[in-house]
Amino acid sequence: MKGATKPIFLAMILMFAMSAALVQGQRTLVGFYARTCPRAESIVRSTVQSHFRSNPTIAPGLLRMHFHDCFVQGCDASILIDGPNTEKTAPPNRLLRGYQVIDDAKTQLEAACPGVVSCADILALAARDSVVLTSGRSWKVPTGRRDGRVSLASDTSNLPGFRESIDSQKQKFADFGLNTQDLVALVGAHTIGTTSCQFFSYRLFNFTAIGNGADPSINPAFVSQLRTLCPPTSDDTGRVALDTDSVDSFDASFFENLRKGRGILESDQMLWTDASTRAIVQSYLGVGGLQSLKFNTEFGRSMVKMSNIQVKTGTNGEIRKICSAIN
Repeated sequence: MKGATKPIFLAMILMFAMSAALVQGQRTLVGFYARTCPRAESIVRSTVQSHFRSNPTIAPGLLRMHFHDCFVQGCDASILIDGPNTEKTAPPNRLLRGYQVIDDAKTQLEAACPGVVSCADILALAARDSVVLTSGRSWKVPTGRRDGRVSLASDTSNLPGFRESIDSQKQKFADFGLNTQDLVALVGAHTIGTTSCQFFSYRLFNFTAIGNGADPSINPAFVSQLRTLCPPTSDDTGRVALDTDSVDSFDASFFENLRKGRGILESDQMLWTDASTRAIVQSYLGVGGLQSLKFNTEFGRSMVKMSNIQVKTGTNGEIRKICSAIN
């Protein structure tokens, strides 16, 4: 009898180990909430639509918030946590907008499916829906992320800066498994939204000791226009469209502006001046005989890759009851 029970006992141990491995090995997947909260995606979508109708600026805000979240502690909604010295208090995040949209969606989801849908997934879905609302193409968003319990302003050094070289940007992306193609495609998110004068006005005055004093990579005809929008006597709180041709439309005109020397941020214009990224920019435009790529399609693919950076799944992390606070 003892001999018969030993194989059974070993089999039970093996089954338990396999079950644990499956939990730990869980990854995001499309339709994760199909049974547990079938209306999850539609609730997020309708919430984003409602806020967008009254304030279209939440679209680029939510898109950037998702990016800023994923590059710090992974895509775990740590950007949403309130408190002193949390991520949202760090300089790169102080001007982010759209937090109320996530809170609103979470309130509705908790009423429909208590304790099921994570804040990290809400943010990933809201970013996709924001692109669609600005005439971009949709993509399927894998879900199943869990929310993190750590949010530190000191960790935001992972975020690429507006003066950062292409080599440095590429390294930061590579650290998370993203390649140069992903870098160019994801920076293309700047086709919608605005930025503050404080992030680029230094390029307009006393940048060089020759010529008009502006950054020579800026189209000279564009310099005077920018100087009017951000004069040296201003307090740098003015805002300028990152894509001056179609600030509210998710399209490839952002890359055409780079070709014309009309990139607003120095780090954006570098995509054209650096040979390693210029070819990718050209491929989105079909410049120089290269076959044109569908920017929206490439953007969706890169977003799926980015949204899986260091995700917490299975028993890792938690499902917050309120997105701005750890349980």
